[in-house]
Amino acid sequence: MVIKMKILIVGGGGREHAIAMSVARSGRADKIYCAPGNAGIGQIAECVPIGAMEFDKIVAFAKEKAIDLTIVGMDDPLVGGLVDELEAAGLRVFGPKKNAAILEGSKAFSKDLMKKYNIPTAAYETFDDPQAALAYLETASMPVVLKADGLALGKGVLICNTLEEAKDGVRTIMEDKKFGTAGNRMVIEEFITGREVSVLSFVDGKTIRIMSSAQDHKRAQDGNQGLNTGGMGTFSPSPFYTKEVDDFCRKHIYQATVDAMAAEGRPFKGIIFFGLMLTEKGPRVLEYNARFGDPEAQVVLPRMKNDILDVIDACIDGTLEQTELVFEENAAVCVILASNGYPLSYEKGFPIRGLEQFENKEGYYCFHAGTKLTEQGIVTNGGRVLGVTATGATLQEARANAYAATEWIDFDNKYMRRDIGKAIDEAEK
Repeated sequence: MVIKMKILIVGGGGREHAIAMSVARSGRADKIYCAPGNAGIGQIAECVPIGAMEFDKIVAFAKEKAIDLTIVGMDDPLVGGLVDELEAAGLRVFGPKKNAAILEGSKAFSKDLMKKYNIPTAAYETFDDPQAALAYLETASMPVVLKADGLALGKGVLICNTLEEAKDGVRTIMEDKKFGTAGNRMVIEEFITGREVSVLSFVDGKTIRIMSSAQDHKRAQDGNQGLNTGGMGTFSPSPFYTKEVDDFCRKHIYQATVDAMAAEGRPFKGIIFFGLMLTEKGPRVLEYNARFGDPEAQVVLPRMKNDILDVIDACIDGTLEQTELVFEENAAVCVILASNGYPLSYEKGFPIRGLEQFENKEGYYCFHAGTKLTEQGIVTNGGRVLGVTATGATLQEARANAYAATEWIDFDNKYMRRDIGKAIDEAEK
C-alpha cells in the first residue's frame, strides 16, 4: 500500500515548476503546495502567498498542514538556513543544511575546498579589500574572471579581457556593490576555455548519484553576446560529456566533493550542481550550486524515469547507494521566452496567449517562471517568463520541436535566443 504524502515546494520559478511536475507524476503525492509558486505551478499545486525567505511562516504553514516533506528549490533559503529551521521543528525536508549550502553561498569557500582536496579547478585568489584586488590585477595575466563571493542570481560573474575592464569590474563588484553584499568578498580567477557542461546529482551525505548532463546558455543574446542572465535555454544530454569525461569526473570531482564536505563536518544532503569546463587539460570545476539548476531542471527532470520522491527519500535517509538513476534514451531542449530588455529593465503585465496548446501534448512542456494569474488571465511577471521544453529522439529533433513550440505562445515584448543548442551541430563536425 502506497502512503500518500503532502508535499510543500519552496520557490516560484521554472525550476520549481519542473520539480512540481515530477512530484505530481509520483504515485505517492496526495497534495502539493508551493510557496509562493506561480501561475503554471498553480495548475498542479496549491500556491500559498508566502515568500521563500519568510522562514517562520513556512515552518508554521508546514506544521499547520502536517506537511510530510518540504522540498527547498531556491538557493537563497538554502544558504539562509531554511532546512535547519524546518528540521529543528521536527519536519522532514530535502536540501542541504546551512553549513553545507555554503558550497554555493560562498565562492571563496568552494574554491578553498577544491584547493585543499585537490579537486581540479582554475587558479584563483580571494580578496576582501578592493585596493588589494586592484594591485593584484597589475600582475595578473588577462583575461581574468571576477566572481562576487555570495549569491547574485547567476549574474555575479564578470569576464574581463583587459586590465581596464578588470579594474572597472572590481569597482562594480566591491565598491559600487552592483550585486549587493555578495560583493563584500571577491574571487579573481584564471580564465580557462573549453566546453561548459552542467551535471546535476543527488547526494545523501556520503553517496552520490549523477543525473544526465546538460548545457546552459547564460548570455542574453545570440552568439553568446550580451549580459549574463539566469539562463536563456539549455539542452540535455551534452554530446561533449563523453564516457572519458564521466570517468575522470567520477574519480576526481564528484565523490571527492562529497567526501570533502563530509571531512569538513558539513555533510551534504540534497542536490549538487557541478558547473564544469572541459579544458584541453581535462575537466575543471567552474562552480557548485546547492540545488537544481534553472533551466537545467527543465530538461533533466522530464527525462528521469525514477519516482523523484523515492530518490529524495533515499537522500534524506542515507540509503542512496541502493538507488540507480535511470533516464530516457532521448534528448530535451528548453528555450526561454523572456521579456524584451531582460536582464536589465523590462515591462510586465502582458497577457500570455497560447498556453492551452501544451495540454495533452506528450513530450512538450511549458514551465512557468515569471507569470502571474490575474482577472485578465495569466500575464507576464518577470524577466524570464516561460521555459518551453520539448523532447525528441535526438538533440536535433528535440531542438526543432522546442522552437516549433515557442511559436504556440505569444505575448507583447516576447524575446528569445534563436541559437539555443547551436553546439549540437558543432559536435557532429
